Amino acid sequence: MAQSKILLIEDDDTLKQLLIRILANHGFAVDGVQSWAEADRYLKARDPKLVIADMRLPDGNTLERLPDLVEDVPAVIVLTAFGSVKNAVEAVKAGAAEYLVKPVSHEELLFNVEKVLANAALRHDHQFCRQRLKAREGSMSFMIGAGQALERVKELIEAVAPSDMTVLIQGESGSGKELVARGIHEQSARADRNFVAVDCCTIQQTLFESELFGHERGAFTGADRQKKGLIEGAEGGTLFLDEIGEIEPPIQAKLLRVLESGKFRRLGGNKDLTSNVRVVAATNRNLEEMSREGGFRPDLFYRLNAFTIITPPLRERRDDIPFLVEHFIRNHDFSRRINKTVAPEAMRTLVAYDWPGNVRELKNVIERAIILSREKRRIDINHFGLADAQPTREATLSFTFQQDPNLEELERAYLEMLLNKHSGRRSKVAQVMGVSERSVYRMIKRFGLAEAL
Repeated sequence: MAQSKILLIEDDDTLKQLLIRILANHGFAVDGVQSWAEADRYLKARDPKLVIADMRLPDGNTLERLPDLVEDVPAVIVLTAFGSVKNAVEAVKAGAAEYLVKPVSHEELLFNVEKVLANAALRHDHQFCRQRLKAREGSMSFMIGAGQALERVKELIEAVAPSDMTVLIQGESGSGKELVARGIHEQSARADRNFVAVDCCTIQQTLFESELFGHERGAFTGADRQKKGLIEGAEGGTLFLDEIGEIEPPIQAKLLRVLESGKFRRLGGNKDLTSNVRVVAATNRNLEEMSREGGFRPDLFYRLNAFTIITPPLRERRDDIPFLVEHFIRNHDFSRRINKTVAPEAMRTLVAYDWPGNVRELKNVIERAIILSREKRRIDINHFGLADAQPTREATLSFTFQQDPNLEELERAYLEMLLNKHSGRRSKVAQVMGVSERSVYRMIKRFGLAEAL
């Protein structure tokens, strides 16, 4: 059955049939229901572009339902036989696109329906264009430079983008993995559809399955409505799974099924749904080693590893640093007004620095320097704040114990020392220790160090 564009919720059957006939005669696809219970069942199965709802229905007041309704559909028009300025203001505040008082003329109804649908389409197009522009700007910041390492990445993106092949992007944190993924999406046939990025580190594992696959009403406590997952949100486009090495084995198995068959089920569901998404994954971990040690499914690794792109760390792209610095300065509003430049000795410092945070760290340092240099045109070394962050080639550690420590006690002391040194920043500690941020979080809980942060 074709998806309807308009859902009409009206308990007066005569008026409902009249409004459906008016709209249908002007080319609109309309379905009608007479209660919120019927509307809820309808909305679970279909995605109308517009809902026209009577203010007072037998099983609920539309004003109370509006905040949730406007999250699920692009636009809502409220109809009422009891018009008042107060109700109109409340309806618009709650998210209604229009508020019409019965009896509504044919001309008024058609005019408002066409206007609301056009505005909803315009908002969608505007949001989509902004997202694409932001994605292109982000991709550009990674692609600036002409070094051999960067050129190799560009070649791989151009080669794999036109296909629907799954891609695994490997590289250090901040080296531009998501920007490579966006570059693949932008150069693919899916560029006019959604690019949905999922940070596998930040979503709690207990919620991850629901976020990724969606859930049915009643699937768990608090699931009072059906929710589509991120896979459905990326329909026709690209699903980017950042730090995929952090997901748990049960979800790895379900993700493998999506990659192999395009099938999945919402949490609590009993029927298969079909996905049409391209999966691009990224990690800063060694998935091959994890698969050998049992931390990652080997079959999923081999499925992801069909085509691999490695993002080079910034310390291996030193020739690109001046170009990146110029780009960040040129695209900063304050800097454009003053036309800032970097002093030669300051630029040499930037090129010599090892950039453990890669391009992301460089961007943050430049933006900080622009602000600290204020009205001065020239940015100097002291504006970077890198003096305390210069990498040390040799490090000496000293721990004191009452007796010979075991391995766990050494691990705790080392973790506590790093947390103190880096002001509790788990991302920095994880980088120094060579583990994931999630692993550091688990160690903090295991050793009871959370309260000390």
